[in-house]
Amino acid sequence: MLKPTTGETAELIIVNIPTNKNGRQRLTTLHRYQILDSVSERTYEDIVKLAAHIIDAPIAAILQVENEHHLLKTAVGVRGAESFLLNTHKFCDETMSEPDVMVVEDTICDERFALNPLVTSGPQIRFYAGAPLAMPDGLGLGSLCVMDTKPRRVGRREKEMLQSLARMVMTTMDLHRVSDALAAEVMKVKNLSGLLPICSGCKNIRNDGGYWQRVECYVQENSLAEFTHGMCPHCAKKYFPSLSAEEIAAAVK
Repeated sequence: MLKPTTGETAELIIVNIPTNKNGRQRLTTLHRYQILDSVSERTYEDIVKLAAHIIDAPIAAILQVENEHHLLKTAVGVRGAESFLLNTHKFCDETMSEPDVMVVEDTICDERFALNPLVTSGPQIRFYAGAPLAMPDGLGLGSLCVMDTKPRRVGRREKEMLQSLARMVMTTMDLHRVSDALAAEVMKVKNLSGLLPICSGCKNIRNDGGYWQRVECYVQENSLAEFTHGMCPHCAKKYFPSLSAEEIAAAVK
């Protein structure tokens, strides 16, 4: 369990809170983005700190949701991260159902959250603002939120900035996904370079161990190329002299 103090940044923490809404689709997406296996990263930490600064609030967090897990990706100003996550997911679920930033100016006046343990005890949250982390198709993956212990109002500019930061979170997730995919493909690539000692007669190639191999075997072992065998017109005429020119042309297409 993480126990960050006020002003410190919490790293990734996961708890089980079953939810069925788009669960399978969200799970597939989070696995594709490798969120479930990742750790807190500096970029996300910087974003939550910036969100707290812009709204001038003491608490900010990135929360993500899938079928059986709620994740506190990173947070600032949080004490008792697991307890915080267990109760904050209700705010996150509501945020994901909204197309824009959700603002709760005074939580005790909102029946959805008035009895939430984060409101009635603990940090006694009175203000909440959250921007949904959403895919282009509208699938919600979580929220970027800020909180305060006193009722607050935020203007249009602050809400726009919070929405922009949420888009930065999604862009960062996407960049990491693409980067990881490219790195995985690069690991698979083998390049042929330099001089290849090839027999002028049979066209076999001598490998690094000094052994002679058929050219297709050598290329397949040292690259991603695959072979499909056929016959050129010259060889077709040599090995099948009874074939007409038209038959040879049709056979070697």
